Amino acid sequence: MQFKFSKWHGCGNDFVLVNGFTEDWQTIRSAAITICDRNFGIGADGVIFILPSDKCDFCMRIFNSDGSEAEMCGNGIRCFARYVYETGLTNKEEFTVETKAGTIKPRLVIDEKNENSVCVNMGQPVLEGEKIPVHGFDGSAVIAQPLKIQDHQFKMTCVSMGNPHCVIFVNDMSAINISKWGPILEKYKIFPNKTNVEFVQVIDRSHMRMRVWERGAAITLACGTGACASLTAAVLNDLTDRKAAIKLDGGLLSIEWNKDDNNIYMTGPTKKVFEGIYYSG
Repeated sequence: MQFKFSKWHGCGNDFVLVNGFTEDWQTIRSAAITICDRNFGIGADGVIFILPSDKCDFCMRIFNSDGSEAEMCGNGIRCFARYVYETGLTNKEEFTVETKAGTIKPRLVIDEKNENSVCVNMGQPVLEGEKIPVHGFDGSAVIAQPLKIQDHQFKMTCVSMGNPHCVIFVNDMSAINISKWGPILEKYKIFPNKTNVEFVQVIDRSHMRMRVWERGAAITLACGTGACASLTAAVLNDLTDRKAAIKLDGGLLSIEWNKDDNNIYMTGPTKKVFEGIYYSG
């Protein structure tokens, strides 16, 4: 197997991007685990394919480092947007992308100060328990609900941004053992599709600190949909205003839950790291 690729990251959340218009993406996807391996492969949190769509400008498919497919990825969609623009696949600064979470609309921020930024309309957050999904909540919202695991008591607020998130607010981020609790919560029995897990410390009404255990990728430096879910959860718990800066291990994202259209807007950086040709076999 041989294919051309481009390596990108958004706030340290890194991806191998492959042009599915010219490469055999179906064959490549089966090797996602090997490709993402940081010792024997390119190294990444996931592999993203740029594909044609019959209802949007493009289609995005993303496969995690464990080989599973994700519905969407916030940092990934920003890298996707910058890639298709810089490679000349589109000359539009705003366009539509088909994902398994629905249609996403990224917009490139073209100015000298933010030449690598992308603003993405992430759509409306899903709050009904059965749609996230979270067992036992049917159509009700899951806000500050107690969750006892082993000897630890959590309070969870659950949100779907096209993919499921369990947000847990903490007083001291340094006191949380993410490596211990992340995989337990990800696969806990009330989450039939597993879940992403965000631990969030509120600094003030417009600033938060977030760390994440990503479903299918373990601890990553950033999660765009997780940041969107965290802002949503903070507003639902009256901990922040509807716009906040969220500090992740790999950088800073600006998230706004617009009151007029109920959509979540995420703005953050992208960066191309390198490009090359992958060989295997």
